[in-house]
Amino acid sequence: MAGIGDTLIATPLLHELRANFPDATIDVLVRWSPAKDLLAGNPYLRRVHSCDFSEVGGRAFLKFLFNLRQEHYDVSINAHPQSKLEYRVVARIIGAPRRLSHAYDNSTFLDKLLITHSLPQDYAIHSADNNLKLLSLLGKAPKLAQHEFELFLTPEEIAAAEVIVQQNQLGARRIVGVHVGSGKTKNLRMKRWPVENYIALIRKLTSARPEATVLLFGGPEEKEENARIAAEAAHPNLVIPKTRSIREAAALMKHCEVFLSVDNAMMHFAAAMKVPKQVLIESMTFGPTLEPYGRPYRLVKNPAVHGRNLDYYRYDGKGIRGTEQELRQIMEAVKVDDVFAAITDVLN
Repeated sequence: MAGIGDTLIATPLLHELRANFPDATIDVLVRWSPAKDLLAGNPYLRRVHSCDFSEVGGRAFLKFLFNLRQEHYDVSINAHPQSKLEYRVVARIIGAPRRLSHAYDNSTFLDKLLITHSLPQDYAIHSADNNLKLLSLLGKAPKLAQHEFELFLTPEEIAAAEVIVQQNQLGARRIVGVHVGSGKTKNLRMKRWPVENYIALIRKLTSARPEATVLLFGGPEEKEENARIAAEAAHPNLVIPKTRSIREAAALMKHCEVFLSVDNAMMHFAAAMKVPKQVLIESMTFGPTLEPYGRPYRLVKNPAVHGRNLDYYRYDGKGIRGTEQELRQIMEAVKVDDVFAAITDVLN
């Protein structure tokens, strides 16, 4: 797996692999270290490997892959939606005799050289369920009665979230979590709702709902936006919690009644933590493959997208289609009043 959200999406498959192959050695390869962190404590895995080729360089990355080749894996699985050809090249270099993947929109004759078994991807079902369908290529079927995203938090991480709740006197408050970010690869930053809109929204929320506290979630990539929101929408009921990791942030989400975001990794964490009420601002990348898995949510529809999500974004290794100006205008089409009405409705 590559990104944080995609790794969380694969956790139901990891559980099913252990259920179907109780004696197997199961390892995971992720690109980014935060994705490795979220798999800490997962009882179904032996080891999690991590290496970002963009950081270490081509020669060091090839050495890393050839070291993995010495593990003599029997099967490798490219989890959905890892659509870039490079991930299938990685599988080929590692060299398991059986290499499973989905057939993506950018699949070519090269895939027959890289992958031994594949299934067509299905845009009508969740990426987690696309992953579970890969079990059929191993002659297996799901065994578990239900599936959900799994994150195995430590007692220390849960306690750290409790400290934040106590320090900010949130125990008796109605907590609305907000995350302003989106993915950093390709041009996925273009699906962010304008920061000016978040400022206007939070001003309305803190004025109209004195019983609610807004928590601004985010890491280094959202630091600038969160600082601007904190300055321009300053209010005693607006808090930027000081979490030390994405896992601590996830533990804090368990205290939220509502979580607002676009379709991003933190949306998936909110689903994993079973936040009772999720509100999603529809971006051009949203669709059934990316819904909060198995959880209820309220979608604030984007009138500029109007059901044409696949015209803008497919799993073909490419970014969102459209110019920066066009994509910015699409996200500006979602009005502050519409998002405020959705949050007010779920709070009521």
